[in-house]
Amino acid sequence: MRAAVIIAGGRSTRFGDADKAVADLAGVPMTRRVADRLVTVVDRVVVNCRADQRDALERAMAGYPLPVAYAVDPDPDEGPMAGIRTGVRAVAAGADEASGNGAADPDAYALVVACDMPFVDPEFVDYLFERAAGHEAAVPQLDDEWFQTTQAVYRAGPMADACEAALDAGERKILAPLERLEWVVVDDAEIRARTTPETFENCNTRAEFEAATERLAADDGGDGGGDRSDGDGGDGHEGGVG
Repeated sequence: MRAAVIIAGGRSTRFGDADKAVADLAGVPMTRRVADRLVTVVDRVVVNCRADQRDALERAMAGYPLPVAYAVDPDPDEGPMAGIRTGVRAVAAGADEASGNGAADPDAYALVVACDMPFVDPEFVDYLFERAAGHEAAVPQLDDEWFQTTQAVYRAGPMADACEAALDAGERKILAPLERLEWVVVDDAEIRARTTPETFENCNTRAEFEAATERLAADDGGDGGGDRSDGDGGDGHEGGVG
């Protein structure tokens, strides 16, 4: 089974007073726009969020064609590693949001992606799943040595355990869990052979959001261009790591 964990639990401090996770981006809430790009390459979606976001996110995801579950951070504002831990733990548990039960599958693979990456390339996501097979993670790294940990694929159970261990040890760097895993790097040459760095572009500020809105409105979800992502899923959940 392939799952997507959309990290939406950050505070969006650079975005202003609104929650960018559900902000309208060319007519579609941001998180839903990310989810819509993944519908052909995953089997289910888990949205990691704070408790106070859940109602708005449920409205944003209404009518989505795949099963959707919500993994609420037990202690919000603990940073990106905690959000990833909560999301992939839900994938490993196999809980079905509709029925409240389901078979646990710790070996399931999960794409972790920030909610503010509206140009995520589904074909590249498919490749990440292929690269992760037989390993515990596949993490892209651009030629600037920036690891894109919030557009990466992880084996859910081991990654959840690794995040838990790192948090218990007081580690907060997003790469810390990877030190406990057997993982592969998807390097710059592989990335550019299959996609462009725009797949990692995110929207942290109003200006970036407005620029993305113009591109999407002009190109109906287009390919666009931009800078490397720091993939924050709302400032508290940044993911790109140098």
